[in-house]
Amino acid sequence: MSVDIECVVVGAGVVGLAVARALAKAGREVIVVEAGEGIGVGISSRNSEVIHAGIYYPTGSLKARLCVEGKQRLYAFCDERGVDYRRLGKLIVATDDSQRESLQALFDRGRRNGVDDLQWLDAAQARELEPAVSCVAALWSPSTGIVDSHALMLALQADAEALGTVIALHTPLHSAHCAEQGFSLQLGGAQPMTLGCRLLINCAGLTAPQVAGRIVGLDARHVPRAYLCKGSYFTLSGRAPFRHLVYPAPESAGLGVHMTLDLGGQARFGPDVEWVEKTDYRVDPLRGEAFYQAVRRYWPALPDGSLQPAYSGIRPKITGPTEPAADFVISGPDDHGVPGLVNLFGIESPGLTSCLALAERVVLAVAK
Repeated sequence: MSVDIECVVVGAGVVGLAVARALAKAGREVIVVEAGEGIGVGISSRNSEVIHAGIYYPTGSLKARLCVEGKQRLYAFCDERGVDYRRLGKLIVATDDSQRESLQALFDRGRRNGVDDLQWLDAAQARELEPAVSCVAALWSPSTGIVDSHALMLALQADAEALGTVIALHTPLHSAHCAEQGFSLQLGGAQPMTLGCRLLINCAGLTAPQVAGRIVGLDARHVPRAYLCKGSYFTLSGRAPFRHLVYPAPESAGLGVHMTLDLGGQARFGPDVEWVEKTDYRVDPLRGEAFYQAVRRYWPALPDGSLQPAYSGIRPKITGPTEPAADFVISGPDDHGVPGLVNLFGIESPGLTSCLALAERVVLAVAK
């Protein structure tokens, strides 16, 4: 069976849905194909749901630019569509004087990135915001927030479908062949089919490199190796004495074990860092033992035995554990030479925050 459509988006996570919506708004005919049983069943449903301010990423990088732009777009979209969120703000704390320098570097980078609302706080000012926190100094990021990621995806889906987009679940992409006027796709599922399209957008998250590797006619030089970085989260038994997010000063291995809140006020701590060979979302309860020491650096009153395994997430890395973290990659025709094809690689944090800005970049990439 062969059917022709203008545009196919692979992956119905938050980025794929945002891309489908943006393409549909631009007048494109769109089908989203998703291998899983629902929207957002991968990365998009296994994160801290934080709306990031844009502080941590190298100045000039796509992560920095799209995070700052995406944050503004996301807050506006949530207001417009009634998606639940809280602009709680975040404290980034130095727990000893040796960390003041890293806070200063973070402050300077944030300002260069366009995060112009950062504030320095001394220990007393930080305790006014969070009396339970122990620190010698802190940065206050008032534009950091949290969002109901599932409600966000449902709103993106509703917008896209209202514009004629079709979302096909249980529909993996087995292969794609570059043709003269676009692509011939072999789709699996209960009713395998051949689908022709002019534009192909790969938003497959963890499997984006594998999907790209199935595109016959795309030079393998333009397909990065996939790495999987797993982080586990633990929730706090009982209600936490916090009103804001609390992050430690950055560490060489990442942002450290930080405290976020969900919209119900439940505190969760994580993630740790574990490089894995395959997708496995089980949480080892023993990993929580290391969390106590890390958290007590900024919250000394964390009770013994109060952390419970919650969930894990896996980031779609395209650089390994000994390499610098890669930027977002939006690989379009100008990069690889295949008309109508856009591959999105390494869309990890702040991908949720940046989803609407990422979508606009894809629209521009296929508009030429």
